[in-house]
Amino acid sequence: MTTPLFELPVSELVWDSRYRYRPDGGVPERSPDDTWRRVAKALASVEPVRQAHWEQKFYRVLEGFYFLPGGRIVAGAGTTYNVTLFNCFVMGRIGNSLESIFDSLKEGALTMRQGGGVGYDFSTLRPAESGTGITDVAPGPVAFMRIWDSMCDALLSMAARRGAMMATLRCDHPDIEAFINAKRDARQLRNFNLSVLASDDFMQAVQRDADWLLLFPAGELPNADRYPERVNKNWQGTVTSCAVFRKVRARALWNSIIQASFDTAEPGMLFIDRINRRNNLGYREQISATNPCGEIPLPPYGACDLGSINLTRFVRDPFGPKARLDFKGIEATTAVAVRMLDNVIDCSRFPLQAQQNQSHGSRRIGLGITGLADALIMLGLHYGKQESRQQAARIMETICHAAYRTSIELGREKSTFPFLEIESYLSRPFIHQLPADIKREIAANGIRNSHLLAIAPTGTISLFANNISSGIEPVFDFHYRRRIRTTGREHQEYELTDYALRHWKVRYGNRPLPDYFVAAKQLTPEAHLKMQSALQPFVDNAISKTINVPEQVTRNEFETIYQRAWQLGLKGCTTYHPTPVRGKVLSLLDKEDLVQPTAPCCDRIEE
Repeated sequence: MTTPLFELPVSELVWDSRYRYRPDGGVPERSPDDTWRRVAKALASVEPVRQAHWEQKFYRVLEGFYFLPGGRIVAGAGTTYNVTLFNCFVMGRIGNSLESIFDSLKEGALTMRQGGGVGYDFSTLRPAESGTGITDVAPGPVAFMRIWDSMCDALLSMAARRGAMMATLRCDHPDIEAFINAKRDARQLRNFNLSVLASDDFMQAVQRDADWLLLFPAGELPNADRYPERVNKNWQGTVTSCAVFRKVRARALWNSIIQASFDTAEPGMLFIDRINRRNNLGYREQISATNPCGEIPLPPYGACDLGSINLTRFVRDPFGPKARLDFKGIEATTAVAVRMLDNVIDCSRFPLQAQQNQSHGSRRIGLGITGLADALIMLGLHYGKQESRQQAARIMETICHAAYRTSIELGREKSTFPFLEIESYLSRPFIHQLPADIKREIAANGIRNSHLLAIAPTGTISLFANNISSGIEPVFDFHYRRRIRTTGREHQEYELTDYALRHWKVRYGNRPLPDYFVAAKQLTPEAHLKMQSALQPFVDNAISKTINVPEQVTRNEFETIYQRAWQLGLKGCTTYHPTPVRGKVLSLLDKEDLVQPTAPCCDRIEE
């Protein structure tokens, strides 16, 4: 393996502005090779034995862009910077006292100051105007979200990395309509992604067009007697007596969500009961939020430890009749990548002690893939056809099983994760579907990591790796412009050519492109959904995927996307429908008005 030279100026810019280490009073890194050696050495430093061996193994998968660690790892590992190596965190439960609310704000600020994005569930905050009188009127979740948004703007003036935040709210919270429409003004909450926590009960009520109760735990209300109607409801993992604020039609609320998403691309939707039902640690934790891009649902103080296998580097004899994937190479790289991400947990700083306790207790990691669309093109496969989905599923199944087998070996070598209760763990749905030999090994020897797989949007690291397609997204277009933030609020615009097309032209010049060179604008929303659905069975965390919607789609067609996401067993759904409300990061060179973010609010969020 040798380090490929930068094929595009933008790739060198990303390295120079995001990942190149410039020690105070020292010599800046001369090339990405210096960067990879720094990262490899740092991650190997926590190995109890054979550190030099593992440093070389780590370096070998990094130097050729075979494995791409999350951006925080590349930027921070082995430096003197006071930063965390985790991309994002879900924060603790927000209490209803002013002290608790501002303690939570402080925790978020400290976390973002060290480079971590944050996710919050604002469902615990009392609805607007639910206080006891003039001196105790609750402003409601959306009002407090504006305070978080201002904090994030303030931090931007002190750091090059833009803050990223996710806000979630239960679909039965009395302020859900205000939350749904909170971003109709494009100037509001610009640092947030929004997602509605959609329960199974809600989805079924929508299908029946039934009444839907908006409610809040009575014990959290200072004036609960104003709401005499009560129901018992599962809230934060326990059955709680809730005061009913009012009734709406489930279908009407659903239509509000769909219309807001159609108009503004937000909110997204998280199928929260499915997330908790399929959580490997569902026996001990309740999840109500995700990281800002949605690929890792997390408990309070959980962290994202991310990395992606670059599939384009495993294509052999591309574009020809013998084009194929090196599955043995993918397996071998998976084994090294799992070890590296596990070591991140022991290498990293943590902004808060609670975050360290949670990460060391579960040892969650999120290994995924990137460059899928380009790899499929190089294999002669059309992204929207069944053969591509079968190949993608085989790739993810290979990575999944290799990751679990590696984690079992690491558990033998180094110890299992402290939160492991083997009998309860083996009963979880995702673990139950694993091959029999993996389950037998877990039963006999345990496992190092509670979760192992997640597919992130990988926008910046994919640019760094010579502009390969991002995550599992289709190629945006084969020629396009992209606006890149350099430092602070400064941006530069670059004309980019897709990785697969550049390599086709090296081999075949201007020969006409085969029909498998397919871009996002040529794919139906159903093709996006089916690709995500094909991979979800092999991902124990979740998948960050934006369903690209043509500008001319009708409102009814748009609604079907969310219905299909639910039917296909996805954990969440985010769409992008071009509207004047949304800003642009990518634009076609022929000026067509279509953009594809790598995640909701991708102009502000980077993985």
